[in-house]
Amino acid sequence: MPRDLADVLHYFMPDIDDTPESSVRKDALRAGVDIRPVADEARESNPASLPILGLPIGDRDVVRAALAWNLAIETARLGGSALMLAPASDEASPLWPEPGMGPLGTELVLCPATDLESLFAAASDLARSRAEGARHGGIVFVRIPPAWLANDSTNGSRKTNPIRWLLLLTSANRRDLHEAYDLAKTIRAANTGAEVGVTIHGVRTVSEARAAFEYLSRISQEQLGLEIASYGLLVDDLHVYRAIAAQRPIGLAHPQAPATRALMDVARLLYEDARSQTDG
Repeated sequence: MPRDLADVLHYFMPDIDDTPESSVRKDALRAGVDIRPVADEARESNPASLPILGLPIGDRDVVRAALAWNLAIETARLGGSALMLAPASDEASPLWPEPGMGPLGTELVLCPATDLESLFAAASDLARSRAEGARHGGIVFVRIPPAWLANDSTNGSRKTNPIRWLLLLTSANRRDLHEAYDLAKTIRAANTGAEVGVTIHGVRTVSEARAAFEYLSRISQEQLGLEIASYGLLVDDLHVYRAIAAQRPIGLAHPQAPATRALMDVARLLYEDARSQTDG
């Protein structure tokens, strides 16, 4: 799993500078970065269970929910099986499209979970049932209400977070970074073995994302003893908000937009790590 932003910047550019992201991808392509679908590169497999990726996203956080849904769509574009699981309480919210089958074979499933344990049980059932038809692996993306991550000490009992792989989506804004740190702290307290990654979104330059990641990584390491993995960056692009307003996937509505290319690169990182969990 990648451990700092420098490990993944080759997906965006050959050298680190302040180039806008729209130019970064062009530089990467000219530098010969391989952008073939992961499924074309790796052997076929039939994992016993698909990896589960938890995404702490607030009940009204439409932008991060849209980014998560689009990461699922880009994972499917890369050849993987991708589905999004969310609590049934989301049904009346603007976070998601209609439940059921979506673009490129993605799927949105709502379940009657009321806590993290029941949400994980539903995710595990889906991960096993969908694995049989997943020739190239895939990911079960799970929207977690952040409050559910808190370690419940009611009546003296301590509940451990059963979801071991989580992705935090945060902007480079210092307040958002502190919120991401608080989530990382909560995750760490509930499961010391959890693997936590971060994607910095809404940035205009690589250096902005690098500074944000390095800050979050440093305080997490120093104060929590937690090593944060980097899953790249998502650019600030007006096409993101246009696609959300139109309720269309960004990659289908604006296939050549910088946001689409960045989404695919982040999805590739997630998909490669998911495959590494099931290979062998």
